Amino acid sequence: MSTSWYLRKHERDNRWTTLDDPHPGQQAFSSGNVVRPLIHGAVYFAELYDRIEAMGPGDLLLFTDWRGDPDERMTGEPGSEVARVLGRADERGVDVRGLVWRSHWDKLHFSADENRHLIQALQDRGAETLLDMRVRTMGSHHQKFVVLRHRDRPDDDVAYVGGIDLCHSRRDDARHGGDPQPQSMAGEYGVTPPWHDVQVAIQGPAVHDVETVFRERWDDPTPLTRAPWRRLRDALARDDTTPSPLPPRSAAPAPIDGATHHVQLLRTYPDLRWGMDYPFARGGERSVARGYTKALDHARKLVYIEDQYLWSTDVADRLDHGLRVSPDLRVLGVLPRFTDQGGATGRPPQLVGRERALRLISASAPERVAFYGLENRDGVPVYVHAKVCIMDDVWASVGSDNFNRRSWTHDSELSAAVIDDAGEGHSTYARRLRLRLAAEHLGRALPDGVDDDGLAETMADCLDEHDIFDTYAQATDRLEHWYAGGRRGPRPPGGLRRLSPPRLRPVTRAWASVLYRTVHDPDGRPRGLKVRDRF
Repeated sequence: MSTSWYLRKHERDNRWTTLDDPHPGQQAFSSGNVVRPLIHGAVYFAELYDRIEAMGPGDLLLFTDWRGDPDERMTGEPGSEVARVLGRADERGVDVRGLVWRSHWDKLHFSADENRHLIQALQDRGAETLLDMRVRTMGSHHQKFVVLRHRDRPDDDVAYVGGIDLCHSRRDDARHGGDPQPQSMAGEYGVTPPWHDVQVAIQGPAVHDVETVFRERWDDPTPLTRAPWRRLRDALARDDTTPSPLPPRSAAPAPIDGATHHVQLLRTYPDLRWGMDYPFARGGERSVARGYTKALDHARKLVYIEDQYLWSTDVADRLDHGLRVSPDLRVLGVLPRFTDQGGATGRPPQLVGRERALRLISASAPERVAFYGLENRDGVPVYVHAKVCIMDDVWASVGSDNFNRRSWTHDSELSAAVIDDAGEGHSTYARRLRLRLAAEHLGRALPDGVDDDGLAETMADCLDEHDIFDTYAQATDRLEHWYAGGRRGPRPPGGLRRLSPPRLRPVTRAWASVLYRTVHDPDGRPRGLKVRDRF
Protein backbone atom coordinates (compact mmCIF):
# COMPACT_ATOMS: atom_id res chain seq x y z
CA MET A 1 0.00 0.00 0.00
CA SER A 2 1.39 3.42 -0.96
CA THR A 3 2.68 5.59 1.88
CA SER A 4 2.49 8.67 -0.35
CA TRP A 5 -0.55 9.66 1.75
CA TYR A 6 1.83 10.39 4.63
CA LEU A 7 3.68 13.61 5.37
CA ARG A 8 7.37 13.73 4.57
CA LYS A 9 9.76 15.03 7.23
CA HIS A 10 9.94 18.50 5.74
CA GLU A 11 6.14 18.62 5.49
CA ARG A 12 5.85 18.30 9.27
CA ASP A 13 7.51 21.76 9.24
CA ASN A 14 9.15 21.35 12.63
CA ARG A 15 12.93 21.18 12.53
CA TRP A 16 13.14 21.30 16.33
CA THR A 17 11.62 17.90 17.08
CA THR A 18 13.50 14.61 17.35
CA LEU A 19 10.36 12.60 16.58
CA ASP A 20 11.45 11.58 13.09
CA ASP A 21 15.18 11.20 13.78
CA PRO A 22 15.09 7.36 13.77
CA HIS A 23 13.44 7.27 10.34
CA PRO A 24 15.64 7.23 7.22
CA GLY A 25 15.76 10.07 4.70
CA GLN A 26 12.50 11.99 4.41
CA GLN A 27 10.45 9.15 5.91
CA ALA A 28 8.32 10.40 8.82
CA PHE A 29 6.72 7.12 9.92
CA SER A 30 7.71 3.74 11.31
CA SER A 31 7.10 0.31 9.78
CA GLY A 32 6.77 -3.20 11.15
CA ASN A 33 4.05 -2.39 13.68
CA VAL A 34 0.85 -4.08 14.81
CA VAL A 35 -2.01 -1.71 15.68
CA ARG A 36 -5.25 -2.89 17.30
CA PRO A 37 -8.28 -0.62 17.64
CA LEU A 38 -9.92 -0.86 21.06
CA ILE A 39 -13.51 0.24 20.60
CA HIS A 40 -15.14 1.42 23.85
CA GLY A 41 -13.61 2.56 27.09
CA ALA A 42 -14.49 -0.67 28.90
CA VAL A 43 -12.38 -2.67 26.43
CA TYR A 44 -9.45 -0.26 26.70
CA PHE A 45 -9.54 0.03 30.49
CA ALA A 46 -9.70 -3.74 30.97
CA GLU A 47 -6.63 -4.31 28.79
CA LEU A 48 -4.73 -1.40 30.30
CA TYR A 49 -5.48 -2.68 33.80
CA ASP A 50 -4.13 -6.16 33.01
CA ARG A 51 -1.03 -4.75 31.33
CA ILE A 52 -0.18 -2.42 34.22
CA GLU A 53 -0.78 -5.11 36.83
CA ALA A 54 1.76 -7.30 35.01
CA MET A 55 4.51 -4.65 35.17
CA GLY A 56 7.39 -4.96 37.63
CA PRO A 57 10.64 -3.44 38.88
CA GLY A 58 12.61 -1.53 36.27
CA ASP A 59 9.65 -1.07 33.93
CA LEU A 60 8.55 2.39 32.79
CA LEU A 61 5.00 3.79 32.59
CA LEU A 62 4.39 7.17 30.95
CA PHE A 63 1.00 8.82 30.52
CA THR A 64 -0.65 12.10 29.61
CA ASP A 65 -4.22 13.09 30.34
CA TRP A 66 -6.70 15.90 29.69
CA ARG A 67 -8.86 14.82 32.64
CA GLY A 68 -8.20 12.20 35.29
CA ASP A 69 -10.35 10.91 38.13
CA PRO A 70 -8.44 8.99 40.81
CA ASP A 71 -11.48 6.90 41.76
CA GLU A 72 -12.46 5.76 38.23
CA ARG A 73 -12.63 1.97 38.34
CA MET A 74 -10.90 0.49 35.32
CA THR A 75 -12.69 -2.87 35.61
CA GLY A 76 -15.65 -1.83 37.74
CA GLU A 77 -14.26 -3.73 40.71
CA PRO A 78 -12.92 -2.30 43.98
CA GLY A 79 -9.14 -1.96 43.79
CA SER A 80 -9.15 -1.10 40.08
CA GLU A 81 -9.32 2.66 40.68
CA VAL A 82 -6.91 4.61 38.46
CA ALA A 83 -4.91 6.06 41.36
CA ARG A 84 -4.64 2.67 43.08
CA VAL A 85 -3.54 0.85 39.93
CA LEU A 86 -0.88 3.42 39.07
CA GLY A 87 0.15 3.78 42.71
CA ARG A 88 0.55 0.03 43.17
CA ALA A 89 2.69 -0.11 40.04
CA ASP A 90 5.02 2.55 41.40
CA GLU A 91 5.25 0.72 44.74
CA ARG A 92 6.26 -2.47 42.86
CA GLY A 93 9.20 -0.61 41.35
CA VAL A 94 7.64 0.58 38.10
CA ASP A 95 8.81 4.11 37.25
CA VAL A 96 5.47 5.93 36.83
CA ARG A 97 5.51 9.41 35.25
CA GLY A 98 2.48 11.45 34.24
CA LEU A 99 1.65 14.85 32.76
CA VAL A 100 -1.93 15.94 33.44
CA TRP A 101 -3.39 19.17 32.10
CA ARG A 102 -3.87 21.61 34.96
CA SER A 103 -7.30 22.57 33.55
CA HIS A 104 -9.62 25.52 34.08
CA TRP A 105 -12.22 25.94 36.82
CA ASP A 106 -14.82 23.26 37.37
CA LYS A 107 -17.46 26.02 37.31
CA LEU A 108 -16.69 26.38 33.59
CA HIS A 109 -17.33 22.64 33.06
CA PHE A 110 -13.64 21.79 33.23
CA SER A 111 -11.77 19.57 35.68
CA ALA A 112 -9.19 21.50 37.72
CA ASP A 113 -10.23 19.88 41.00
CA GLU A 114 -10.36 16.33 39.61
CA ASN A 115 -6.96 16.63 37.95
CA ARG A 116 -5.39 18.02 41.12
CA HIS A 117 -6.92 15.18 43.15
CA LEU A 118 -5.38 12.65 40.74
CA ILE A 119 -1.84 14.05 40.86
CA GLN A 120 -1.99 14.48 44.64
CA ALA A 121 -3.19 10.90 45.11
CA LEU A 122 -0.35 9.63 42.93
CA GLN A 123 2.29 11.88 44.46
CA ASP A 124 1.23 10.63 47.91
CA ARG A 125 2.05 7.08 46.72
CA GLY A 126 5.39 8.09 45.21
CA ALA A 127 4.46 8.31 41.52
CA GLU A 128 5.78 11.43 39.82
CA THR A 129 2.70 12.94 38.19
CA LEU A 130 2.62 16.66 37.48
CA LEU A 131 0.10 19.33 36.52
CA ASP A 132 1.11 20.89 33.18
CA MET A 133 -0.20 24.33 32.15
CA ARG A 134 2.29 25.14 29.38
CA VAL A 135 -0.49 26.14 26.99
CA ARG A 136 -2.01 29.23 25.40
CA THR A 137 -4.60 31.29 27.23
CA MET A 138 -7.79 29.17 27.41
CA GLY A 139 -5.86 26.34 25.76
CA SER A 140 -5.36 22.77 26.98
CA HIS A 141 -3.11 19.76 26.82
CA HIS A 142 -5.53 17.42 25.09
CA GLN A 143 -3.23 14.46 24.40
CA LYS A 144 -4.37 11.14 25.93
CA PHE A 145 -1.79 8.37 25.65
CA VAL A 146 -0.01 5.75 27.73
CA VAL A 147 3.38 4.13 27.06
CA LEU A 148 4.44 0.89 28.77
CA ARG A 149 8.11 -0.14 28.42
CA HIS A 150 9.44 -3.35 29.99
CA ARG A 151 13.03 -3.83 31.14
CA ASP A 152 13.12 -7.60 30.58
CA ARG A 153 10.17 -8.13 28.23
CA PRO A 154 10.55 -5.75 25.27
CA ASP A 155 8.07 -7.80 23.24
CA ASP A 156 5.39 -6.57 25.66
CA ASP A 157 6.11 -2.89 25.03
CA VAL A 158 2.93 -1.10 23.97
CA ALA A 159 1.61 2.42 23.48
CA TYR A 160 -2.06 3.41 23.69
CA VAL A 161 -3.16 6.49 21.70
CA GLY A 162 -6.60 7.95 21.18
CA GLY A 163 -9.37 9.98 22.74
CA ILE A 164 -10.05 8.13 26.01
CA ASP A 165 -9.14 9.88 29.27
CA LEU A 166 -8.54 8.05 32.55
CA CYS A 167 -11.68 9.49 34.04
CA HIS A 168 -15.40 9.21 34.72
CA SER A 169 -17.94 8.47 31.96
CA ARG A 170 -15.43 6.71 29.69
CA ARG A 171 -15.98 3.08 30.79
CA ASP A 172 -18.89 2.26 28.52
CA ASP A 173 -19.28 -0.76 26.24
CA ALA A 174 -21.14 -1.80 23.08
CA ARG A 175 -24.49 -1.83 24.89
CA HIS A 176 -24.06 1.87 25.69
CA GLY A 177 -25.64 1.91 29.11
CA GLY A 178 -23.05 4.45 30.23
CA ASP A 179 -20.34 4.41 32.87
CA PRO A 180 -21.68 3.76 36.41
CA GLN A 181 -19.27 6.54 37.44
CA PRO A 182 -20.61 9.36 35.25
CA GLN A 183 -19.68 12.99 34.83
CA SER A 184 -22.33 15.68 34.52
CA MET A 185 -23.54 16.33 30.97
CA ALA A 186 -26.49 17.89 29.16
CA GLY A 187 -29.85 16.52 30.30
CA GLU A 188 -30.55 14.68 27.03
CA TYR A 189 -27.86 12.12 27.93
CA GLY A 190 -29.47 11.06 31.20
CA VAL A 191 -27.93 10.10 34.53
CA THR A 192 -25.27 7.77 33.09
CA PRO A 193 -24.48 9.23 29.66
CA PRO A 194 -23.85 6.60 26.97
CA TRP A 195 -20.35 7.12 25.54
CA HIS A 196 -18.73 6.06 22.25
CA ASP A 197 -14.95 6.19 22.02
CA VAL A 198 -11.88 4.56 20.45
CA GLN A 199 -8.25 4.02 21.46
CA VAL A 200 -5.54 2.09 19.60
CA ALA A 201 -2.89 -0.27 21.00
CA ILE A 202 0.42 0.04 19.14
CA GLN A 203 3.26 -2.49 19.28
CA GLY A 204 6.51 -2.26 17.34
CA PRO A 205 8.91 0.61 16.57
CA ALA A 206 6.13 3.22 16.79
CA VAL A 207 6.13 2.73 20.59
CA HIS A 208 9.47 4.54 20.55
CA ASP A 209 7.86 7.42 18.63
CA VAL A 210 5.04 7.80 21.16
CA GLU A 211 7.61 7.74 23.96
CA THR A 212 9.45 10.57 22.21
CA VAL A 213 6.29 12.69 22.34
CA PHE A 214 6.21 12.24 26.13
CA ARG A 215 9.93 12.79 26.64
CA GLU A 216 9.90 16.04 24.66
CA ARG A 217 7.17 17.44 26.89
CA TRP A 218 8.69 16.09 30.11
CA ASP A 219 12.18 17.46 29.34
CA ASP A 220 10.87 20.94 28.46
CA PRO A 221 12.68 23.26 30.95
CA THR A 222 9.85 25.82 30.88
CA PRO A 223 8.10 26.06 34.29
CA LEU A 224 4.89 24.04 34.41
CA THR A 225 3.00 27.26 35.11
CA ARG A 226 4.01 30.93 35.15
CA ALA A 227 0.99 32.22 37.04
CA PRO A 228 2.07 33.38 40.53
CA TRP A 229 -1.26 32.42 42.13
CA ARG A 230 -0.92 28.88 40.81
CA ARG A 231 2.65 28.67 42.08
CA LEU A 232 1.48 29.82 45.50
CA ARG A 233 -1.23 27.18 45.60
CA ASP A 234 1.29 24.50 44.57
CA ALA A 235 3.62 25.61 47.36
CA LEU A 236 0.87 25.57 49.96
CA ALA A 237 -0.25 22.11 48.82
CA ARG A 238 3.40 20.95 48.67
CA ASP A 239 2.87 19.66 45.16
CA ASP A 240 5.81 18.45 43.12
CA THR A 241 6.36 20.94 40.29
CA THR A 242 9.85 19.95 39.09
CA PRO A 243 10.20 16.98 36.73
CA SER A 244 12.99 14.60 37.73
CA PRO A 245 15.19 13.28 34.92
CA LEU A 246 13.72 10.33 33.06
CA PRO A 247 15.70 7.08 32.96
CA PRO A 248 17.86 6.49 29.88
CA ARG A 249 15.81 5.58 26.84
CA SER A 250 15.64 1.93 25.84
CA ALA A 251 16.22 0.96 22.24
CA ALA A 252 13.21 1.14 19.95
CA PRO A 253 11.25 -2.10 19.77
CA ALA A 254 12.30 -4.17 16.79
CA PRO A 255 9.96 -4.47 13.79
CA ILE A 256 7.55 -7.34 14.37
CA ASP A 257 7.93 -10.28 11.99
CA GLY A 258 5.19 -10.21 9.38
CA ALA A 259 3.74 -6.94 10.68
CA THR A 260 2.36 -4.74 7.91
CA HIS A 261 1.27 -1.56 9.69
CA HIS A 262 2.99 1.75 9.02
CA VAL A 263 2.35 4.37 11.74
CA GLN A 264 2.72 8.13 11.42
CA LEU A 265 2.22 10.27 14.50
CA LEU A 266 0.50 13.60 13.89
CA ARG A 267 0.59 16.36 16.47
CA THR A 268 -0.64 19.83 17.27
CA TYR A 269 1.24 22.32 19.40
CA PRO A 270 0.28 26.00 19.38
CA ASP A 271 2.37 29.09 18.88
CA LEU A 272 2.65 30.07 22.55
CA ARG A 273 3.48 33.78 21.96
CA TRP A 274 4.77 36.37 24.46
CA GLY A 275 8.30 35.02 24.70
CA MET A 276 7.27 31.44 25.42
CA ASP A 277 7.91 28.54 23.10
CA TYR A 278 8.17 24.77 23.09
CA PRO A 279 11.86 23.90 22.56
CA PHE A 280 10.72 20.89 20.51
CA ALA A 281 8.16 22.85 18.42
CA ARG A 282 9.14 26.50 18.11
CA GLY A 283 6.21 28.41 16.68
CA GLY A 284 4.10 25.29 17.16
CA GLU A 285 3.47 22.17 15.10
CA ARG A 286 0.42 21.56 12.94
CA SER A 287 1.09 18.12 11.48
CA VAL A 288 -2.48 17.06 12.38
CA ALA A 289 -3.83 19.72 10.01
CA ARG A 290 -1.16 19.02 7.41
CA GLY A 291 -1.57 15.24 7.63
CA TYR A 292 -5.34 15.38 7.20
CA THR A 293 -5.07 17.88 4.36
CA LYS A 294 -2.58 15.74 2.45
CA ALA A 295 -4.69 12.62 2.95
CA LEU A 296 -7.80 14.49 1.77
CA ASP A 297 -5.96 15.38 -1.43
CA HIS A 298 -5.62 11.62 -2.09
CA ALA A 299 -9.19 10.62 -1.17
CA ARG A 300 -11.48 9.73 -4.09
CA LYS A 301 -14.22 7.45 -2.69
CA LEU A 302 -15.11 7.98 0.98
CA VAL A 303 -14.15 10.12 3.95
CA TYR A 304 -15.63 8.39 7.01
CA ILE A 305 -15.61 10.50 10.19
CA GLU A 306 -16.52 9.92 13.80
CA ASP A 307 -15.94 13.09 15.74
CA GLN A 308 -16.97 15.03 18.81
CA TYR A 309 -16.61 18.54 17.37
CA LEU A 310 -16.93 18.92 13.61
CA TRP A 311 -17.62 22.63 13.65
CA SER A 312 -14.86 24.67 11.98
CA THR A 313 -15.13 26.27 8.55
CA ASP A 314 -11.34 26.00 8.27
CA VAL A 315 -11.75 22.22 8.32
CA ALA A 316 -15.02 22.21 6.37
CA ASP A 317 -13.26 24.09 3.54
CA ARG A 318 -10.92 21.14 3.04
CA LEU A 319 -13.78 18.65 2.90
CA ASP A 320 -15.74 20.88 0.53
CA HIS A 321 -12.70 21.14 -1.75
CA GLY A 322 -12.41 17.34 -1.86
CA LEU A 323 -16.07 16.99 -2.83
CA ARG A 324 -15.71 19.54 -5.61
CA VAL A 325 -12.60 18.04 -7.21
CA SER A 326 -13.59 14.37 -6.80
CA PRO A 327 -17.06 13.68 -8.23
CA ASP A 328 -17.21 10.16 -6.70
CA LEU A 329 -16.17 11.23 -3.20
CA ARG A 330 -18.65 10.89 -0.33
CA VAL A 331 -18.42 12.28 3.20
CA LEU A 332 -20.10 10.24 5.92
CA GLY A 333 -19.99 11.45 9.51
CA VAL A 334 -21.14 10.23 12.93
CA LEU A 335 -21.39 13.07 15.46
CA PRO A 336 -23.07 13.74 18.82
CA ARG A 337 -26.79 14.46 18.51
CA PHE A 338 -26.55 17.07 21.27
CA THR A 339 -23.75 19.17 22.70
CA ASP A 340 -22.08 17.85 25.83
CA GLN A 341 -23.32 20.79 27.91
CA GLY A 342 -26.47 22.86 27.80
CA GLY A 343 -26.76 26.47 28.90
CA ALA A 344 -26.45 29.77 27.09
CA THR A 345 -22.65 29.91 27.04
CA GLY A 346 -22.17 26.27 26.02
CA ARG A 347 -24.73 25.10 23.50
CA PRO A 348 -25.38 28.09 21.15
CA PRO A 349 -21.69 28.75 20.34
CA GLN A 350 -21.13 25.08 19.50
CA LEU A 351 -24.26 25.01 17.35
CA VAL A 352 -23.05 28.09 15.47
CA GLY A 353 -19.88 26.23 14.55
CA ARG A 354 -21.75 23.07 13.55
CA GLU A 355 -24.28 25.02 11.48
CA ARG A 356 -21.57 26.74 9.46
CA ALA A 357 -19.47 23.64 8.98
CA LEU A 358 -22.28 21.27 7.95
CA ARG A 359 -23.81 23.78 5.56
CA LEU A 360 -20.45 24.46 3.93
CA ILE A 361 -19.63 20.76 3.51
CA SER A 362 -23.08 20.04 2.08
CA ALA A 363 -23.28 23.07 -0.22
CA SER A 364 -21.58 21.76 -3.36
CA ALA A 365 -22.76 18.11 -3.28
CA PRO A 366 -25.57 17.55 -0.75
CA GLU A 367 -26.39 14.14 -2.21
CA ARG A 368 -22.87 12.95 -1.36
CA VAL A 369 -22.81 14.15 2.25
CA ALA A 370 -24.57 12.62 5.26
CA PHE A 371 -24.25 13.07 9.01
CA TYR A 372 -25.75 10.92 11.75
CA GLY A 373 -26.08 10.84 15.52
CA LEU A 374 -26.33 7.74 17.70
CA GLU A 375 -28.73 6.44 20.34
CA ASN A 376 -28.90 3.23 22.37
CA ARG A 377 -31.70 0.65 22.36
CA ASP A 378 -33.61 2.71 24.94
CA GLY A 379 -33.57 5.77 22.70
CA VAL A 380 -31.04 7.65 24.87
CA PRO A 381 -28.53 9.64 22.79
CA VAL A 382 -24.98 8.27 22.74
CA TYR A 383 -22.28 10.91 23.14
CA VAL A 384 -19.80 10.47 20.29
CA HIS A 385 -16.39 11.28 21.74
CA ALA A 386 -14.40 9.21 19.22
CA LYS A 387 -11.92 10.94 16.92
CA VAL A 388 -11.69 8.59 13.93
CA CYS A 389 -11.15 9.29 10.24
CA ILE A 390 -10.88 6.66 7.50
CA MET A 391 -10.25 7.66 3.90
CA ASP A 392 -10.75 5.30 0.96
CA ASP A 393 -10.04 2.32 3.25
CA VAL A 394 -6.36 3.26 2.98
CA TRP A 395 -5.50 5.94 5.59
CA ALA A 396 -7.02 5.60 9.05
CA SER A 397 -6.46 7.91 11.99
CA VAL A 398 -7.40 7.56 15.66
CA GLY A 399 -6.33 10.20 18.15
CA SER A 400 -7.22 13.05 20.46
CA ASP A 401 -7.81 15.67 17.78
CA ASN A 402 -11.22 16.82 16.60
CA PHE A 403 -12.24 18.27 13.24
CA ASN A 404 -11.97 21.87 14.34
CA ARG A 405 -9.55 24.77 14.35
CA ARG A 406 -8.84 24.38 18.07
CA SER A 407 -7.52 20.85 17.59
CA TRP A 408 -5.66 21.75 14.42
CA THR A 409 -3.89 24.83 15.84
CA HIS A 410 -4.51 25.66 19.50
CA ASP A 411 -4.31 22.67 21.90
CA SER A 412 -1.77 19.88 22.18
CA GLU A 413 -2.97 16.79 20.29
CA LEU A 414 -1.68 13.39 19.22
CA SER A 415 -3.08 11.08 16.56
CA ALA A 416 -1.85 7.82 15.04
CA ALA A 417 -2.42 7.46 11.28
CA VAL A 418 -2.10 3.87 10.03
CA ILE A 419 -1.59 2.47 6.53
CA ASP A 420 -1.54 -1.31 6.16
CA ASP A 421 0.35 -3.12 3.42
CA ALA A 422 -2.08 -6.03 3.69
CA GLY A 423 -5.10 -5.89 1.41
CA GLU A 424 -5.72 -5.70 -2.32
CA GLY A 425 -6.44 -2.10 -3.32
CA HIS A 426 -7.19 -1.20 0.28
CA SER A 427 -5.68 -1.31 3.75
CA THR A 428 -6.97 -4.30 5.70
CA TYR A 429 -6.62 -2.35 8.95
CA ALA A 430 -8.66 0.61 7.69
CA ARG A 431 -11.43 -1.51 6.20
CA ARG A 432 -11.68 -3.74 9.27
CA LEU A 433 -11.98 -0.68 11.53
CA ARG A 434 -14.66 0.91 9.35
CA LEU A 435 -16.71 -2.30 9.18
CA ARG A 436 -16.49 -2.94 12.92
CA LEU A 437 -17.74 0.56 13.66
CA ALA A 438 -20.51 0.14 11.10
CA ALA A 439 -21.56 -3.20 12.63
CA GLU A 440 -22.09 -1.53 15.99
CA HIS A 441 -24.03 1.42 14.61
CA LEU A 442 -26.24 -0.86 12.51
CA GLY A 443 -26.91 -3.18 15.44
CA ARG A 444 -25.24 -6.27 13.97
CA ALA A 445 -23.66 -8.70 16.42
CA LEU A 446 -20.17 -9.92 15.56
CA PRO A 447 -18.95 -13.20 17.07
CA ASP A 448 -15.92 -12.97 19.34
CA GLY A 449 -12.76 -13.43 17.30
CA VAL A 450 -14.55 -13.04 13.97
CA ASP A 451 -12.06 -13.21 11.09
CA ASP A 452 -11.97 -10.99 8.04
CA ASP A 453 -14.07 -13.39 5.99
CA GLY A 454 -16.77 -13.49 8.66
CA LEU A 455 -16.67 -9.72 9.02
CA ALA A 456 -17.00 -9.24 5.26
CA GLU A 457 -19.93 -11.67 5.13
CA THR A 458 -21.81 -9.95 7.96
CA MET A 459 -21.11 -6.52 6.53
CA ALA A 460 -21.44 -7.33 2.82
CA ASP A 461 -23.69 -4.32 2.19
CA CYS A 462 -21.04 -2.00 3.65
CA LEU A 463 -17.97 -3.55 2.07
CA ASP A 464 -17.81 -1.08 -0.78
CA GLU A 465 -17.04 2.50 0.29
CA HIS A 466 -20.13 3.76 -1.55
CA ASP A 467 -22.45 1.00 -0.34
CA ILE A 468 -22.04 1.99 3.30
CA PHE A 469 -23.35 5.45 2.42
CA ASP A 470 -26.62 3.92 1.20
CA THR A 471 -26.81 1.29 3.97
CA TYR A 472 -26.60 3.94 6.70
CA ALA A 473 -29.36 5.94 4.99
CA GLN A 474 -31.66 2.91 4.69
CA ALA A 475 -31.13 1.87 8.32
CA THR A 476 -31.87 5.41 9.47
CA ASP A 477 -35.04 5.58 7.39
CA ARG A 478 -36.33 2.37 8.99
CA LEU A 479 -35.75 3.72 12.47
CA GLU A 480 -37.29 7.11 11.66
CA HIS A 481 -40.33 5.36 10.16
CA TRP A 482 -40.70 3.31 13.36
CA TYR A 483 -40.71 6.48 15.44
CA ALA A 484 -43.14 8.21 13.10
CA GLY A 485 -45.47 5.20 13.34
CA GLY A 486 -45.77 5.47 17.09
CA ARG A 487 -43.06 2.88 17.87
CA ARG A 488 -45.35 -0.03 17.02
CA GLY A 489 -43.75 -3.42 16.54
CA PRO A 490 -40.15 -4.41 17.19
CA ARG A 491 -37.63 -1.59 17.13
CA PRO A 492 -35.44 -1.80 13.99
CA PRO A 493 -31.81 -2.67 14.68
CA GLY A 494 -29.18 0.01 14.99
CA GLY A 495 -29.00 3.44 16.53
CA LEU A 496 -28.37 5.87 13.66
CA ARG A 497 -30.42 9.08 13.65
CA ARG A 498 -30.17 11.63 10.86
CA LEU A 499 -28.53 14.98 11.66
CA SER A 500 -29.26 18.22 9.85
CA PRO A 501 -27.53 21.58 10.28
CA PRO A 502 -28.97 23.33 13.34
CA ARG A 503 -31.16 26.40 12.89
CA LEU A 504 -30.40 29.45 15.03
CA ARG A 505 -32.13 32.79 15.31
CA PRO A 506 -30.13 35.70 13.88
CA VAL A 507 -29.74 37.39 17.27
CA THR A 508 -28.52 34.14 18.88
CA ARG A 509 -26.17 33.52 16.00
CA ALA A 510 -24.69 37.01 16.34
CA TRP A 511 -23.70 36.85 20.02
CA ALA A 512 -22.87 33.14 20.01
CA SER A 513 -20.46 33.65 17.09
CA VAL A 514 -18.23 35.80 19.29
CA LEU A 515 -17.95 33.08 21.96
CA TYR A 516 -17.50 30.44 19.26
CA ARG A 517 -14.49 32.21 17.70
CA THR A 518 -12.78 33.28 20.92
CA VAL A 519 -13.53 30.48 23.41
CA HIS A 520 -14.78 27.33 21.67
CA ASP A 521 -12.73 27.34 18.46
CA PRO A 522 -9.76 29.72 18.83
CA ASP A 523 -6.84 29.96 16.43
CA GLY A 524 -3.37 29.04 17.72
CA ARG A 525 -1.37 29.73 14.55
CA PRO A 526 1.41 32.31 14.21
CA ARG A 527 0.15 35.56 12.72
CA GLY A 528 1.72 34.96 9.29
CA LEU A 529 -0.10 31.65 8.83
CA LYS A 530 -3.39 33.18 9.96
CA VAL A 531 -3.10 35.92 7.35
CA ARG A 532 -2.34 33.41 4.59
CA ASP A 533 -4.91 30.89 5.91
CA ARG A 534 -2.25 28.20 5.95
CA PHE A 535 -1.42 25.49 8.48
